[in-house]
Amino acid sequence: MIPESTAVGDGMRTVSTNMGTIDVLDSNRGFHCYHGADVMDENNGRPSKKPKIEEQVVEYALPVGFLDPINPDERSLVSVPQTQSILEYQNSNLKAIVPSMSKQFWKAGDYEVSVHNRESVAHPAAGMDHVRVHPRFLHSNATSHKWALGAFAELLDNSLDEVRTGATYVNVDVLNNEKDIGSKMLLIEDNGGGMTPDKLRGCMSLGYSVKSKLANTIGQYGNGFKTSTMRLGADVLVFTRCPGQDGRSPTQSIGMLSYTFLMETGKEDIVVPMIDFEKRGDDWGMMVRFTPEDWKRNMETLVQWSPYSTEEALLQQFDFINIQGTRIIIYNIWEDEEGQLELDFDTDPHDIQIRGVNRDPKKIEMAKQYPNSRHFLTYRHSLRNYAAILYLRIPEGFRIILRGEDVIHHNIVDDMMLTQMVTYKPTQPCPEWTTTRNDQNMVAVVTIGFVKDAKDHIDVQGFNVYHKNRLIKPFWRVWNAAGSDGRGVIGVLEADFVEPAHDKQGFERTTVLSRLENRLVVIQKKYWSTNCQEIGYAKRCKSSSDTKCRPSMEDKPDVQSDARAPKLRPIRKVEASTSEESEFPEIITSRSPKIKCKESKATMNGDDTIAKLKEENLQLKKRLETSEGVMLNDLLLDLQSEKDKTISLENQIVKLQEKIQVLDQEQINLIDIFSEERNRREALEETLRNKLKEANDTIEELQRNIKVLKSNGVIIC
Repeated sequence: MIPESTAVGDGMRTVSTNMGTIDVLDSNRGFHCYHGADVMDENNGRPSKKPKIEEQVVEYALPVGFLDPINPDERSLVSVPQTQSILEYQNSNLKAIVPSMSKQFWKAGDYEVSVHNRESVAHPAAGMDHVRVHPRFLHSNATSHKWALGAFAELLDNSLDEVRTGATYVNVDVLNNEKDIGSKMLLIEDNGGGMTPDKLRGCMSLGYSVKSKLANTIGQYGNGFKTSTMRLGADVLVFTRCPGQDGRSPTQSIGMLSYTFLMETGKEDIVVPMIDFEKRGDDWGMMVRFTPEDWKRNMETLVQWSPYSTEEALLQQFDFINIQGTRIIIYNIWEDEEGQLELDFDTDPHDIQIRGVNRDPKKIEMAKQYPNSRHFLTYRHSLRNYAAILYLRIPEGFRIILRGEDVIHHNIVDDMMLTQMVTYKPTQPCPEWTTTRNDQNMVAVVTIGFVKDAKDHIDVQGFNVYHKNRLIKPFWRVWNAAGSDGRGVIGVLEADFVEPAHDKQGFERTTVLSRLENRLVVIQKKYWSTNCQEIGYAKRCKSSSDTKCRPSMEDKPDVQSDARAPKLRPIRKVEASTSEESEFPEIITSRSPKIKCKESKATMNGDDTIAKLKEENLQLKKRLETSEGVMLNDLLLDLQSEKDKTISLENQIVKLQEKIQVLDQEQINLIDIFSEERNRREALEETLRNKLKEANDTIEELQRNIKVLKSNGVIIC
């Protein structure tokens, strides 16, 4: 029997026989799929020999061991109906035996290959094995994005990089799924230069990137598209149109990276269905890379697993693209543990937000009260506020549109007051480092200041660190001081000399980064200690020798040491020295007229004047002693009062610390309870999953036994 060829994906071919399918690899087409035990001729690729199948005779209707596993000989008797395609046969059977994929992102990696998947493990070509990529890798690769909004940033980066090819906007929106009524899809589209068929295949592959060699582009690893789309949803469709270049005709292509397709069909390799069109005159025609049958089979697969019901509806997506551009549609969006979509489309009709731990109701209310701190308080859950600060500079004329409204670019410097600029140039760790770096990129200008809401003493601080215009670490908190030190201080810098991590949500932990972090700590501490009194905090000491910079009990006037205060000591002589008169301005002023008067009378009365002066001196002495005692008494009372307050505050601190310890212990107990409950639930889920798998296997064995009995005439329907 001559096999019938059908295409499953670009580069993959499935060959139908009466024995099933098995995988075959040739030099031009990748591996082909054949089931059964057909032996392939290496020259023409056709089955050269069909093995003989021994007939099984069953002499009873319900034999003993009917529920036992089917042996391989009996399995070989179950053939694929010749009127049904291999893909349809696989889908009709695998949907019954492959468990549905989890809709929660962090559980979707539990990929179990069907026991009926007969794809070979290795496909040798030209005497060498090919390294295969299992579909589970799509999920594990996407887990690099712990934060969903970081995945959006990757897609925005790709559109911004297209400014060099003429892109003027990127549009992010929410669509309805035509097949799955009520479910939502994500749309990310731009009017950049689009992708040629070869570039689209590179985009769908792992590690291919031409941007790493281009200046002023953000992408460099060739992995962002895969990680970001798979983090947001299980499946993605890409529509792209590229104008003709270098005398070539314009092209348009469709590619699908579908975790659902791969899992539900039990694939052990990542298969990406793709089709291409080429413009001939005013019409678009098929651009066949292999055979027309392959192209049509790819189209059928795209329609079957896409969110569109017909081929016409699928191709209508090109109507939204003008001369050039790319349209990305992500569907089967992940859900959280409560069965709700991980993304929140309802709270704000012009925003996309995140549910769960990244959403803090207290911070949302604070953002309304403190508008200058809005981006710090809400960027973790709001795509609009995150996208507003995602880039340090936006190219002129470029727009980021989110659900029908433009995202207004925001510079954090506009939220600052009392700003200062500090230039930081990292030290060179090795001579080779300087040869690969541009000297202009080796300098970072740090703009630091207080957020305008800092006078309300809210805990807002951190540095926005950009790399090649892209925000890598938002509000990086480098100084974790005890107490209120550092509050209200924010900063902005662009550090192109530090390498970002693959998810672009942090930097690689290198010596250069550690030095930058230490320097930022020094900058923040110096700025805080110098300016904290401007926002209502007590002034901090500039040096260890300055002991009067903090207000305390010791800062009160000292009656014995302060030269500006009167010295409370008895006056022994009436003739006060010049220094003593300066120390007692009020006393000398009130007494001087009397002294002059008595001196004038002394020339007339003599001894009477001296006696009166002595008496006045004695009275003045008593008055001074009395006032000195009163002042000392008041100071002692104030000192005792301050001591009492200190003791009271210390007691309160002790009580609060005890409460904190109790709360910490309660939290630990709750965590233990939740952990035990989670372990119990996971164990129960695992048990139920095993039982379900055993039940599926039992059902399958029953069906196969029935088919064997029917084929031998034991059971007649």
